[in-house]
Amino acid sequence: MVTVAIVGILAAVAYPSYIQYVVHSNRAAAESFLLEVSATQERYLLDNRAYGTSLAALGYSALPSSIAASYQVSVSANAGPPPTYTLTATPIGAQSSNDTRCGTLSLSNAGVKSASGPASDCWQ
Repeated sequence: MVTVAIVGILAAVAYPSYIQYVVHSNRAAAESFLLEVSATQERYLLDNRAYGTSLAALGYSALPSSIAASYQVSVSANAGPPPTYTLTATPIGAQSSNDTRCGTLSLSNAGVKSASGPASDCWQ
């Protein structure tokens, strides 16, 4: 019976830590993807003199499987002058309910990184 109690206590401590690890890992994957799309936007600007208005225009037919289940990514572009864009990763599903510290992640053409949640350390 003591063994069962010890296993129960360990599980009660380990499970929340595991969930936070998964949330952090999903957020890091979304941040990495936003940075990748940002670099693609800059290459697109050089070729077309405007930023891409969608992921499809930038050559992304689908989101990578590492973030598709956790985030919805959108592109907002303005022709300007000067042209600008904002990339947004909105959490969906379990990521939305478990990541209330950071919430929606955004990245602009000026390199400004932001999050809708109260935490200030969302972008690593």
